[in-house]
Amino acid sequence: MASIKIVRRKNKERKDGTAPLALRISHNYTTNYKFLGQYVLEKDWDKDAGKVKRSHPNAKKLNNHLRKKLTEANDVYFDSKKNLTPKEVKLKLKGAGGTKSFFGVASDRVKNKYEKGVFSVAKAELSILYNLEEFLNLNKSEDKEDVILEIKNRRKIRISKGRKGEQTFMDSVQYFKKNRKLKFQDINEAFLSKYKDFCTVYLQQKSRTITNQLIFIRTLFNKAIKQGMVDSKYYPFGGEKEKIRIGSGHKIGLTIEEVEKIENLNTNAGSSMWHTKNVWLIAFYFAGIRISDSVKLRWEDFKDNRLLYTMDKNEKPVSLKIPDKALKILKEYRKHREENNGYVFPFLKDTNPRNDEEVFKKLRNATKLFNKYLKRIAVMCDIEKNLSNHIARHTFGNIAGDKIHPLMLQKLYRHSDLKTTLNYQANFIHKDADEALDSVVNF
Repeated sequence: MASIKIVRRKNKERKDGTAPLALRISHNYTTNYKFLGQYVLEKDWDKDAGKVKRSHPNAKKLNNHLRKKLTEANDVYFDSKKNLTPKEVKLKLKGAGGTKSFFGVASDRVKNKYEKGVFSVAKAELSILYNLEEFLNLNKSEDKEDVILEIKNRRKIRISKGRKGEQTFMDSVQYFKKNRKLKFQDINEAFLSKYKDFCTVYLQQKSRTITNQLIFIRTLFNKAIKQGMVDSKYYPFGGEKEKIRIGSGHKIGLTIEEVEKIENLNTNAGSSMWHTKNVWLIAFYFAGIRISDSVKLRWEDFKDNRLLYTMDKNEKPVSLKIPDKALKILKEYRKHREENNGYVFPFLKDTNPRNDEEVFKKLRNATKLFNKYLKRIAVMCDIEKNLSNHIARHTFGNIAGDKIHPLMLQKLYRHSDLKTTLNYQANFIHKDADEALDSVVNF
C-alpha cells in the first residue's frame, strides 16, 4: 500500500528561507513528489502533522487547500482498479496534457528494446528519431539538393562515429532523452502530412518506410495515453484524422528455371560469391527461412537428418527434414566445423554467440554483403528480377503456388494465423485470374 504525505522539501529551500510543499508518494521503496506550488518557512511547518502552524499568516486557508490535495491523491490511489506506482499517481494528479516530450517517451522505448536484445527494432526506431529531428530542423529556404546532401553527410558521420566507438547507441538514446524540441501536442494532422512529404522529398523514402514511421508514432501515442501522460484529445490518428494504410505491394519470387540457373552457377569455392549462393539456396531449401536465420545455423541444430531450431523473429520452433540438395551443400561446410566455431557458415565464426549485440552487428554486415553479391549473381544468371535476401522466401511461395495445402504452408512458414498464410500465398496464385482473363480475351 502506498504512503502519501505532504512534506516540506528542505533540500530545495530558497534564499528567503521558504521551501516548497509537495505530496510524497511512496510504495515498495520508490518515491515520487508532486509539488503543490506553495512555499513556507521552517518555523511555520509542522512536519509530523503535515500542515502549517497557526503562526502562518494564512494557516486556515492553506491547511484546507492541503487537505483537499491529500484527499485527491488518496482517491486516485484507492479508486484505481490496479495498484498504481508512485509515478503513475503523480501523473494522474498532474493531469494528462500534450506537453510531454515525445522524444523522451520514445527514447525510453528504444532503450527498452535495446536492453532486451531486440537490436534491429531499436536501431530502426532510433533512426526514426533522427529523421524527426531532421524534419524539425528543416530550412526550406535552402536548396533542396543541398539539404539532402547535408542530411546524408550527418548520417555518415553518425555511422562513422559509431564504428570508431566515439558515439555509442546509448549515447544517442540519452541525447534524445534530454531533447525537448517535440511535444505530443505538436504532432497533429498537419504535422504528419508535412512529415510524410519531408520523408518522400528529402529522405527519398518509399511509402512502406514512411508508413512504418507513422505506426511507430501511433504506438508512442497509445502508450502515452494509456499511462496517463497525454490526453486522448491530442491523438492524431483514426476517425476523420490521419489514417495509416498499409499497401500490400507485389511479392515476386523466382521460377523453378531461375532457381536452377543459380544452382548451376559455377563460382570459386570459398569465395564470397560461393558463400552467398549457398546461404541463399539453404534459405530457399528450408521453405524460405530468413537469411539471418540461415547465417546463424549451427551444426547442433541438425539432428536425425532434420533441422531443429527456433526462428529469431517469432521465436517459433522449426523441425524440417533436410532436403537432398541442402545435404549436398552442408557436406561442403562440415569439414570446416571446428574452424567456423560450430557455425555452418563462416560469417559468425569469430563472434561470441552469447554476445547478442556483437552477433547482430556481424549479421547485419553479412546480409549487406549478400545483397551486393546477389545482384552480381542475378546478372550472371540473366535474372532480371531483384534478387535479394528476402526473395528466397517469396521464391518458395511462388513455386509452391496452390500445390501445397494452406495448413501445411502455414506450418512451413511458421505463421501463427492461417489468414496470414492465405494472404501471403495470394501473391503467387494466379491460375484462376489467368483463366478468367483468357476466357474473355481469347474468344
